[in-house]
Amino acid sequence: MVEEITTAIARLPWLFVIARNSAFTYKGKPVAVKQVAQELGVRYVLEGSVRKAGNRVRISGQLIDTATGAHIWADRFDGALDDIFELQDQVASNVAGAIEPKLRQSEIERASRKPTANLTAYDLYLRALAQSYRFTEEGHAEAVVLAGRALAIDPSYSPAAALVGRCRGQQRMQGWRALSGEDIDEACRLARQALEAERDDAETICQAAWTLFRLAGEVAIAAAALDRALALNPNAAHAWSARGIIHAVRNQPEAGIEALERARRLSPFDPYTSFYAGNMAVAHAAARRFEQAIEWADRALHDQPRMVPAMVVKVVANAHLGRLDEARAELSRLLAVYPYRTIAAFREQAHFLAPEVLEPCLTGLRLAGLAEG
Repeated sequence: MVEEITTAIARLPWLFVIARNSAFTYKGKPVAVKQVAQELGVRYVLEGSVRKAGNRVRISGQLIDTATGAHIWADRFDGALDDIFELQDQVASNVAGAIEPKLRQSEIERASRKPTANLTAYDLYLRALAQSYRFTEEGHAEAVVLAGRALAIDPSYSPAAALVGRCRGQQRMQGWRALSGEDIDEACRLARQALEAERDDAETICQAAWTLFRLAGEVAIAAAALDRALALNPNAAHAWSARGIIHAVRNQPEAGIEALERARRLSPFDPYTSFYAGNMAVAHAAARRFEQAIEWADRALHDQPRMVPAMVVKVVANAHLGRLDEARAELSRLLAVYPYRTIAAFREQAHFLAPEVLEPCLTGLRLAGLAEG
């Protein structure tokens, strides 16, 4: 089990993972976590136990910040011994998927405590990431600035380059900023730079791929990049989510839902959980399952009440279900968030949608009363 989990976590290149042979030297010994940290030179320790009862097994694990002794994550997994290899793979995948966002958040909090004068490119990137998690206009604007500062220190720092593009895509999606051609060109240039330079980091590759799909409509390049990201790390939840929404908007909703379900299982407490729900709403709308689309959109809007794609789904789905009063009410809420939306603006913004997905959207928006523009 240790070997499987170590292998899964080692696929995260921004983590320094101690080899299992070194970890095994502490097996069965009552050693303090801080002592392990000092002897191995690590900041976090993942520890656990396995208990067996008949044909059942329970595997428990906890991730500890050795500087504070705080538990960052803890969970347990129950299963049968009928297929021990499948159980090991499942636990390793779940552990790696669950602790990655927890580790990132812990690193973000550590970077936020550092004096401004001592910030490195990595620290600035983490601060930018934290701003993007806020999902606000101000947060994304600040994230672009911080990522730019990271690139000024290290122009080849791929995670910061990819983050600029993702933030630009979100700004456009939400109507937070009317992106200039220069903004889009820079974002796509940085995304291509990240794809060319990055060979190991699935998260960076995923963000760059999404930027090129969202801003430049480069479907084939984005799909190939996501294949590469998932080959590097099959537990990369964000890459599965990006693959899912691309499938959905390219009129392959069933493949999209399958990928999105995998993303949700891998990282159920991710800061981007609301995006998984929003993407699932889009996928069900593309499949013309409008009741399910509304349910998923409501889940997304519960966490992010101003998420434009989820609001669009509710307008379109209610319109197609003949609930025109609900569609018009949702359209009013949408226009309060995104006041310059028209049919013409939506068509221009949604250039990456397959015609089979775009036309039902336009029909629903028209039925709800959106102006042609």
